[in-house]
Amino acid sequence: MSQVVLKARNRDGAGSAVARRLRRAGRVPGVLYGRSGKAFSLDLDAREFSNSIKNVTESTIVKIELEDRSFDAFVKDTQRNIKDGNILHVDFYEVEKDVALRAKVQVHVHGNPVGVREGGILETSLREIEVECLPQYLPPRLDVDVSELRVNQSIHAHDLPLGEHVRLISGADQVVAIVKFARAGKAESTEAAGEATEVASSAQSK
Repeated sequence: MSQVVLKARNRDGAGSAVARRLRRAGRVPGVLYGRSGKAFSLDLDAREFSNSIKNVTESTIVKIELEDRSFDAFVKDTQRNIKDGNILHVDFYEVEKDVALRAKVQVHVHGNPVGVREGGILETSLREIEVECLPQYLPPRLDVDVSELRVNQSIHAHDLPLGEHVRLISGADQVVAIVKFARAGKAESTEAAGEATEVASSAQSK
């Protein structure tokens, strides 16, 4: 997937009045926080920004072209209008290319496990993991195919396809997905309940 590029302008002024004026003009006010501690006030085209970040996650590095310079950055926070969902403000955090970073990466589970077709139940408990690597090796998200999982089989954090340049920070034994055979237990409970009912009926008839 190609890198998302966002064109921005330097923003003059601050405060709610300036922000409202920008929004009426179809712009989104924002701040880019640099790694050196410097912050850049900027604004972006609202429609272009909304369309560009539809598939952007917390670990997706976007490129911001700010007039005479460019930055690689994370979209750290977006504030939205609770009524119409329009973006009111956005915060970016600059990423340095040659400096290792820690980030949380979403884990996306997909597929219909063999074990589910055999009567098991798929449980997923890990939605994201923390990793450390150079920015160019950071995966936007991790797709995990669970199609081959059978009953009582599981996938753990250490099984995820991170690659040699990415180090897992989260616990390696955390369960990402597991197929449990729960129907047998339910069937036994139902059978036991039926037997109890028969015994009770028999006792009452006596």
